This record gives sequence, structure tokens and C-alpha cells, in this order.
Amino acid sequence: MDGQVSEAALQARGKVNLPERRRSPLFILARRLLLALGILVGTVALVYLDREGYRDGNDPTNTISLIDAIYYTTVTLSTTGYGDIAPVSDGARLVNAFVITPARIGFLVLLIGTTLEVLASQGRELVRISRWRKNMGHHVVVVGYGTKGRSAVQTLIGNGYDVESIVVVDPSSTALAEAHADGLAVVTGDATRREVLRRAGVATADQVIITTDRDDSNVLATLTVRQLSPDAWIVASVREQENAPLMRQSGADSVITSSDAVGRLLGLSTVSPMLGTVMEDLLSYGEGLEVAERELLVSEVGKQPQSLPDQVISVVRDEKVYRYFDPVVALLARGDKLIVVRPAKELPWAPRPGTHNEEFATDED
Repeated sequence: MDGQVSEAALQARGKVNLPERRRSPLFILARRLLLALGILVGTVALVYLDREGYRDGNDPTNTISLIDAIYYTTVTLSTTGYGDIAPVSDGARLVNAFVITPARIGFLVLLIGTTLEVLASQGRELVRISRWRKNMGHHVVVVGYGTKGRSAVQTLIGNGYDVESIVVVDPSSTALAEAHADGLAVVTGDATRREVLRRAGVATADQVIITTDRDDSNVLATLTVRQLSPDAWIVASVREQENAPLMRQSGADSVITSSDAVGRLLGLSTVSPMLGTVMEDLLSYGEGLEVAERELLVSEVGKQPQSLPDQVISVVRDEKVYRYFDPVVALLARGDKLIVVRPAKELPWAPRPGTHNEEFATDED
């Protein structure tokens, strides 16, 4: 019940969780307890081996047993010190002064340090979150860290996005663990709640990717994001094509229908297996071919799209997409952007334009 309440509370508040950079608290606590136990056992051994140098005021025989050694060690290390057992020989007193006293200090530091470590870690976490919030801006928010969300993040990182500029919003503890393993900051909570999205910094985000497992949740999240950030570019996924118009009406700039896309790939792979393989290659990042958008170079102004070394398939001009054979883009102009098919990795025989300090042909030139 406590776990359910805690998870519901997290969803309501939208807790920020940054990826952990240290060892787990359980490991640290276990190590501290083992060290404390080692000090305790070592001190018991010292006292018992030198038991002739100790006297028990409550025992007429003045004999020190193993139980007496354990008792003396625990009350000494805890600084209780009842005084009924005391060192009387010079050797025992020297051991107490130069061995047991430092061990007592170390023992207390370990016990107190565990509490201080918890408090300090909480303080450090608050400082990290505060610093993260100050540096956050022009980032990407990914709502939903399932298969589609992870693939989207991998594509972003593969295309040059800094992992620290990506924030995941998801209510699942599984997603939290997976996102942290990938080095991502996570806001744990329901993305249909305004407070959760505020904690993710949606108001200052450049792009928002919405890809939960439910179309209704995607629509509500899109509406909320658009209210908080009128200018953010929203890319949303829907499972069913019939929900795509509703998603656009909710404020999504781009809508991807997952079921239709998968269906088309299945159909292509059936009708033409090789064509299906090529399409899968284009959609998969890192190997073979890739579809990418790049800036136009100064040296390419005035040329035809077909004459460029890259395989140009579309030209973006004035925020509209034209096919490479469209008469409107027969000659490339400043400010154009190119949608190209190219090798996923630059090859000696296929250099990648725009990555060798070339001058871009932007509108400001």
C-alpha cells in the first residue's frame, strides 16, 4: 500500500530524478557496516588477547572472558564507558590510548557518517537539480520511455544531441531505471498534469516528443504541452490513423501513425522483400543508409538538387517541403535545407558536406 501511495504521489508531483553518478546507497551502507563490524571484531580480539592487563571490578577473580571482552569493547567504542572493566597494565593502557581510542573515533565517524551521508546526498541532489534547472533550456522533452521513446532518444543522440539536453517524462519505475541507465534526467509523473510538465521545463523546450502507449493520453499531453509552450515543436505518435486529425487539432506539429507505419513496412516486405529491407535500413540509425536534413552550402547555391554529391530527395524552402524534381526548387537558393539519403557513417569515398568547416548559405548571408 505504501508503495502504491508513493507512486501516486510521485505522479501527482512530478518528481525530478537525475541520473545517479555514484555507487548505490545500499552498497555504501553495507560497506560502512562491514568496516564498523571489522573495527568491533578487531578491538574485541585485542582486548581478549591482552585480557591479563584488564581487571573486572564486579568479578572477585578479576578474570576477563570473551563475553567480558565483547562487553568492554561495545561500551568503549560507543563512549558509554561504565568503568567496571578497566585496563591496569601499561601495555593495555597503551593499546587503549593508541589503538582503541582511534578505533573508537573511526567507529563513531562511520556510524554518524552514515547519517550525514544520507543528509548530504539529499542536499547534493537538491543542488544538482537546482543547477540542472538553471542550465535547462532549448532542450527536448520525451514523454513516454517505451520502445518508441527509447528509439527516438537514440536517434537524437546519434544526430548530435547532448544527452543532458534530453528530459524524459514517464510515471513508470521501470522507465526511470532504464532512462537513468542511459544517462537521462527523468521527471516521474503523469504527463497530462501541468505541474509534471512544468518540472520537465516544457515552457522553455524547443521540441517535445509525445509517445505513450495510449492515444487518449497522447492527446491530453499534447493539449497540455501546447498550453504551456505555444512555440514548441511537438511530434506525437498515435496508434490509430483515425486519431491523427484529433492529435493535430490538439496542437501537434507532426503526427506519426505507428500502426500504419508498421503496416506499410509489413506490406512492402511482403510485396518486395528487398524494398522492405532498404526502408528498414533508412529508418534504423547507425548502419547502412540514413535519411538526414542538412544546411545548404554556399558552393551549392544555384545548382540543381540532382547535381549534388548527396542523394537529395526533398528541399525545404520557406518551411515547405518540395520534391527534388519540383520546378519550384529547380535551382537551390540561400536558406534552403536539404533532405538527403547518405551513408550512416562518413566514408572516404563519400565525404559528408557540412562537416568540414564549409560555409553555409543561410538567409542572413
